[in-house]
Amino acid sequence: MNASTSSPFRRCDGIVRRDFLHVGLMSAFGLSLADLLRLQASAASPNKAKSCILIWLDGGPSHLDTFDPKPDAPVEIRGPFKTIGTDVDGIQLCEHLPQTARVMKHVALVRSLTHELGNHDTGSHYLLTGHRPTPALQYPSLGSIVAHESGDGIALPPYVTIPDSVSSLRAGYLPAAFGPFAIGGDPSKPGYRVRDLQPPDWISFDRLGQRRAMQQQLDQFTRTLEESDDTRARDRFFEQAHQLIASPAARAAFDIEKESPQVRQRYGHRRIGAGCLLARRLVEAGSRFVSVVDRGWDTHQDIARTLPDAQFPGSGKVPDMDRAFAALITDLHESGLLESTLVVMMGEFGRTPKLNSSAGRDHWPRAGFACFAGGGVRGGQLIGRTDAHGETPDERPVRPEDIAQSILGLLGVDTDAEYQTPAGRPMKILTGGEFVRELI
Repeated sequence: MNASTSSPFRRCDGIVRRDFLHVGLMSAFGLSLADLLRLQASAASPNKAKSCILIWLDGGPSHLDTFDPKPDAPVEIRGPFKTIGTDVDGIQLCEHLPQTARVMKHVALVRSLTHELGNHDTGSHYLLTGHRPTPALQYPSLGSIVAHESGDGIALPPYVTIPDSVSSLRAGYLPAAFGPFAIGGDPSKPGYRVRDLQPPDWISFDRLGQRRAMQQQLDQFTRTLEESDDTRARDRFFEQAHQLIASPAARAAFDIEKESPQVRQRYGHRRIGAGCLLARRLVEAGSRFVSVVDRGWDTHQDIARTLPDAQFPGSGKVPDMDRAFAALITDLHESGLLESTLVVMMGEFGRTPKLNSSAGRDHWPRAGFACFAGGGVRGGQLIGRTDAHGETPDERPVRPEDIAQSILGLLGVDTDAEYQTPAGRPMKILTGGEFVRELI
């Protein structure tokens, strides 16, 4: 397929980015919140993060054209954009991140993220699970691990993806009940409603309760014949789905239309802005892990037009991300939720240091970035550094396993705990990596 005619929702490897997770009323819900677990990274440090918002820049964002500019490099390396200062001395960003520049005092910027997997799917799996992919086993996503550790609690799903999931955000070898609830659709559209949260008009909540009671009786009969992981997962699906649709407060958390026009404007009217705003509403209401998936970062050509607002207002990836990320950080800070809400932004890899013949950049897993804010993270700092051309880390390399250990550690998950695979094999939650101690 010619790149110039390809869909903005299709990666260069031909995989449609709209990786549908077909969920409906009985989707893979889970429940939250249990008491916070210990911070595995440092027993002496109090655990602060109750929830996490992961902004996933699907396709691989260019580090050189966003968070790791090289203004002194030759033009074919530094690219077409200038740099600007931030509210932290010594930290510079791309000129198209002016709003993020004003909140960097809250952000710990990792500039030395590195690995070797330059394929979209394998790179995504590595970052989103903390494990190198293997054909022998599908590992659970970080969100699914958090859902598993949350236990039962309030009616909201502990793990939500906005708007849809990618394969590496799913439950892996864990029971499907710990997979994400994908809201579907486009939350930036006027009148948006999350699918399947309201029963049909012809079914009252009383009638819904009667149907649930009948379903429980049938399940009890089935259970006497066969007890399996599938049966237990189905029981969990029905119970969680019923609690969600029967709770007005839980359903209201998904209603982005309740926000004022001023707040909607602050986040922006693009998908990533609406997604971040909805994520804030969900963690306020009790969800523990919310992934906002922003597609379109596979920029193999003409980054001078695709990354900034070069074509028309709202056309560029970077300004949309800038507005949404800065609004989210500001909103959480002003409401007092930033200390208890970890915000992470990253993608599967960076982009090549040298512009290609199409004025774009290709896949480059050897260097990338990750932003951490809130949840006890010490903001206003740089962690790691790449060389003068942004090719490889020359200081404090950080690997996907380290990112996973840090996210789960800040959320109080004991990563030495063991799960069992479907074959009965004991498996540590994470088998490698170290907590990035500079974060705290």
